[in-house]
Amino acid sequence: MRRQELLLLRLDEIGIALEVRREALLLLGLGSVGVETHRLDEYSDLDFFLIVATGAKDKFINQLDWLEDACPLTYSFKNTKDGYKVMFEDGIYGEFAVFEESELKGISFSGGRVVWKASNYEWNTEFESTVDFPKLKAESVDYVVNEALTNIYVGLGRFARGEKLSATRFIESYPVNGILSVLHLLEPEVDCYPDKFSNERRVEQRFPEFSKRMGSLMQGYDSVPYSALELLSYLEEFYPVNERMSAEIRRLAHELI
Repeated sequence: MRRQELLLLRLDEIGIALEVRREALLLLGLGSVGVETHRLDEYSDLDFFLIVATGAKDKFINQLDWLEDACPLTYSFKNTKDGYKVMFEDGIYGEFAVFEESELKGISFSGGRVVWKASNYEWNTEFESTVDFPKLKAESVDYVVNEALTNIYVGLGRFARGEKLSATRFIESYPVNGILSVLHLLEPEVDCYPDKFSNERRVEQRFPEFSKRMGSLMQGYDSVPYSALELLSYLEEFYPVNERMSAEIRRLAHELI
């Protein structure tokens, strides 16, 4: 059986296991096992919410027998107060959270697919969370570019002191994160399942032109000055970069090289 089929089957099996637990109300598949099942592949995993009756949350979190009735677990890690990261004995990996219905208004999520529902439970299929999703897209290229310039400059100074890890963050991480937030202003975005929580998800498919440059912008721990030069050149392609800042960054990067 293909992994895609096994993932969906595992959710169905969890639903069957919940049938005998009267305090279980609803099993929601999320992400690629939610409403976007057509993007499932061999590297997908399970992501789901279990909704339970008022007062029953601790029971389902503290005892995972309802999950092991579907398939035994070989690994479980309680990563939040609401849920776990787990691996089943057949290698299926998953992340889940357990909530009482009253808690859902305070959680950001979308794309839930009803996998299983208690026969006496009424679920509002038009449910919407009252919590805003994180703001991932910026509207000011000016801010992003100048923040990137200052980070690159500071990062090169840290590289010169031997603080290579900090330099890597300041040059290959923070500026790239900023660029990702304004990419929609720099090139057409291909519609490929944008993630409401993360700009880097599927960026290669959503922004293919920028993706051709990413390898040169992030050359790694020992090659940070080269990354700095490539980042500066990229910024200069779409923004009138301050000449003095540009000159100082190039001078320092070439000294380090």
